[in-house]
Amino acid sequence: MRNIKVRVHPSSSNLKKEDQLAWKIAEISSDKSRPSSDAIEMIINRIIDNASVAIASFNRKPVISAREMAVAHPKKKGATVFGLNSKYKFDCEWAAWANGTAVRELDYHDTFLAADYSHPGDNIPPILAVAQQTRCNGQDLIRGILTGYEVQVNLVKGICLHEHKIDHIAHLGPSVAAGLGTLLKLKTETIYQSVQQALHTTVSTRQSRKGEISSWKAFAPSHAGKLAIEAVDRCMRGEGAPSPIYEGEDSVIAYVLSGRDAEYSVPLPEKNEEKKAILETYTKEHSAEYQSQALIDLARSLNKKIKDTSQISKIEIHTSHHTHYVIGTGANDPQKMDPNASRETLDHSIMYIFAVALEDGKWHHVKSYTPERAKRKSTVELWQKIKTYEDSEWTKKYHDPDPAKKFFGGKVVIYMNNGSKIVEERGVADAHPSGKRPFRRSNYIEKFNMLTDGIISTKESKRFLQLVQNLKNLKTKDVSQLNVEVLAKIHKKRPKKTSIF
Repeated sequence: MRNIKVRVHPSSSNLKKEDQLAWKIAEISSDKSRPSSDAIEMIINRIIDNASVAIASFNRKPVISAREMAVAHPKKKGATVFGLNSKYKFDCEWAAWANGTAVRELDYHDTFLAADYSHPGDNIPPILAVAQQTRCNGQDLIRGILTGYEVQVNLVKGICLHEHKIDHIAHLGPSVAAGLGTLLKLKTETIYQSVQQALHTTVSTRQSRKGEISSWKAFAPSHAGKLAIEAVDRCMRGEGAPSPIYEGEDSVIAYVLSGRDAEYSVPLPEKNEEKKAILETYTKEHSAEYQSQALIDLARSLNKKIKDTSQISKIEIHTSHHTHYVIGTGANDPQKMDPNASRETLDHSIMYIFAVALEDGKWHHVKSYTPERAKRKSTVELWQKIKTYEDSEWTKKYHDPDPAKKFFGGKVVIYMNNGSKIVEERGVADAHPSGKRPFRRSNYIEKFNMLTDGIISTKESKRFLQLVQNLKNLKTKDVSQLNVEVLAKIHKKRPKKTSIF
């Protein structure tokens, strides 16, 4: 690995493109590195994971809207849409839009947290959609996805967007563009321009994850993927991009991020070095913000010790800066304490999540979020007793560069009415690679079967799982079948809305 120093340069310096971050990204996207067997196996896991959560969200409103928009753009030799029969094809950018929204809706797929944070599995829908439309094979798809993960993970390690209230899809646009460059075997120059265009068009604020969080949280990554596809298409036609997009005196670092005097260090592999960042990422056992995963597991274990939660006087959660200020009371979002809040808001409230997991001793991607569940009197009372605190030690653990020492949980102090207190902590989720029950292939398949039960047929489940696990040997016609069709009875008709498409 090498560390790329990135800072603002005045226009008069005429910074060579070979010295720009976007070019360095493009170089590794067009190299000849070979994927390892471990990386290939993890890609298979993540394609299974994405399909699981996408099918489980099939009838959720944002997913229906995105799918209807895609269906309005049929293409004879296009890409497939999750849930629909694979004989139906659509423009790849719209298929990516529909599938990306379905994958993101439940907040239930993979994650990577470092200087910033991300859901690297968001790279898969646009790269897969383009692979289907351009008739790529399994090996092409593997290399494209590996590049997408490599670029996003390393941008997340080196550049913090959150401190400037910029949404994390600003790292996703460039990573998708890079992944598509690898998939399509594009020249370094074309990928360089595509990465810059994709970044330029995908910078947006974090208001999408603040206050009353709306369905845009699900749409945001698919929007970035769609824009990245369009950027690559333009650049393949010979169009250019604002340049240098990171280092320019009026560009992203100068006026969106830390400014003209800042310097970032972004790790990237050497040309032709193995891409293995995907192996540093981790998925979710529970449908909620990743920083809540370890705390859900802790609450489930505490459920066995506390039989009557009404005897609790207050609960303190001592955790990292990020957890406290994004999903904790440090966010100062009254909506995070509101029983009438949206599901998107509740899954970003560790106070709500911990209260429900502690009462129920379990977590469910649907039942734990219903309006009835959120308004239960005992839950509301317990919820209001929870407060989070930033702990510098947990913040340090959160940012530890060693994956084996990086923790995302916290310490919980429960004060009882009788004066006693219970103190326990959990560093990582049980399903984390360093956790009590690290996710293996069998766990991904179990999650797939659980989330698709009653939604797809046994025959369809067996077909998809057999196909995806043979990914490296898939021909172009097989890649077009990397989709899951739901049962006809699952399709819900809704009144036709007035719309453009």
